[in-house]
Amino acid sequence: MRLLFREDAYRREAPGQVLTVNDRGGIELDSSLFYPTSGGQPGDSGRLVWDGGVCDIATAVKGEGDSVILVPAEGGDLPAVGTNVTQHIDWDRRSGHMAVHTALHLLSVVIPLPVTGGSISQAKGRLDFDMVDPLEDKDALGAALNALIARNLEVTESWITEEELDANPGLVKTMSVQPPRGAGQIRLVRIGDDAEQVDLQPCGGTHVARTGEIGLVRLGKVEKKGARNRRVYLHLAEADQTHV
Repeated sequence: MRLLFREDAYRREAPGQVLTVNDRGGIELDSSLFYPTSGGQPGDSGRLVWDGGVCDIATAVKGEGDSVILVPAEGGDLPAVGTNVTQHIDWDRRSGHMAVHTALHLLSVVIPLPVTGGSISQAKGRLDFDMVDPLEDKDALGAALNALIARNLEVTESWITEEELDANPGLVKTMSVQPPRGAGQIRLVRIGDDAEQVDLQPCGGTHVARTGEIGLVRLGKVEKKGARNRRVYLHLAEADQTHV
């Protein structure tokens, strides 16, 4: 399957052809503009449109191998196998996920501790850290995070082999989620170029092209989740100013 979201995270629509529709209504196309739920990032929503039909897509999940299964909303029409469709993603949702995901990578820079978990939504996200002591100055960390964002650093990707990752285990910041293996290659997301690199870690998600697109963020609650675990919430300032 061709993973269009990986080729261009900013693409909002694309053609596709229905390969299968499973017994639960899951739709597999020959290519996917929809990012499937994984690594703490929710799957994309949107719709499929074809001659004489429309199907709203609630989310997308991983299938076997690189396949992506589109999960239709209840009560909608399903396209027949072989139908040529146009894929449309919910751009507001996707762009929110991209901004939050990149901001969380930067949060792991200003809090340089092992990450034990995380999640992403359209307006906010959180990381769990292996953190024994409470944060000393949340406002200072928030200021440092916004300063990194304001540098408008470029966000790029590269690929290494599984053997190269094994030789550089420090690239993996997450303790709870390991990079997917089996394909022989691991995708790395880099923030900043060679002279200004601030972060480099394995990641399969979608990201903004430059950090300036994130805008201002604010740090929300910091919750203690065990003797060695603290959860730090992050909000996009323009999207959600409410409590967690």
